[in-house]
Amino acid sequence: MSVFTAHLSNDLNLARIRLICLFITALCKVKSVNYSKLSSRFDSPSAASSCFRRIQRFMAQADLPMRLISTLIFNILQNDSPVVLVMDRTNWKFGQQNINIRMLGISYKSAAIPIMFKMLDKRGNSNSQERITLVQNFIDWFGQDCIDCILADREFIGEKWLGFLNEHSIRNPIRIRNNFKVFLPRKQKEITVWHLFNNLKSKEFRHYQHIVEMHGQLCYLSATKTVIDGKIEFLILVSFNKSQQALEYYRRGWNIETLFRFMKSSVDLI
Repeated sequence: MSVFTAHLSNDLNLARIRLICLFITALCKVKSVNYSKLSSRFDSPSAASSCFRRIQRFMAQADLPMRLISTLIFNILQNDSPVVLVMDRTNWKFGQQNINIRMLGISYKSAAIPIMFKMLDKRGNSNSQERITLVQNFIDWFGQDCIDCILADREFIGEKWLGFLNEHSIRNPIRIRNNFKVFLPRKQKEITVWHLFNNLKSKEFRHYQHIVEMHGQLCYLSATKTVIDGKIEFLILVSFNKSQQALEYYRRGWNIETLFRFMKSSVDLI
């Protein structure tokens, strides 16, 4: 209660802060966002029906801007060192409703803690400007110096997006597709990226020693190769500095997949 009061008292009155605490405690107990189930497990002497109406009024009337909640989460985590941000997008259906959400999370103790998000009013991936806006908001609210790196998967590629990260000197080990074309300045030719790692042994990890150009941006490449049931699979990463740490950082990006799986299947929504 004291933590929430310290961070929210300038924006919410004490009654609403108490309700948030009761709501979160009940949510942890019942693992459901169903109002009836939550109100029945409130740590309150009030009747469940009264708690139910309190939840309804709060949801209808309270204004909880993202910056307020993001700042609360960021401060609770109390990171003294720069944070690893993880960006991903997921889409699922709730009844007939399509839910398409782009999430920015903080990698924290083998988990991804959601810090900011954007609901997309379309199907499919976000564009470069939408990603830039999300990260720029984070920078505006918390500062660029608190970012260690940003992790993302193959769909988060584009000249404008990569240029933004490069211009802000934000490290970003990002996986790219095997058929991506890169330009080799040394040889003055374009090549399909997997050819640079074709002679890798299974489970070997290697950094390409020369700078290449992709989407107009100079970058480094590193890759590993696995062979499963005779099928070759490359994991190729692009980064703009410290490529020797690219795979180590990229593995942390799977934290957000665990978060999405939990959101989709582990919480009872009805």
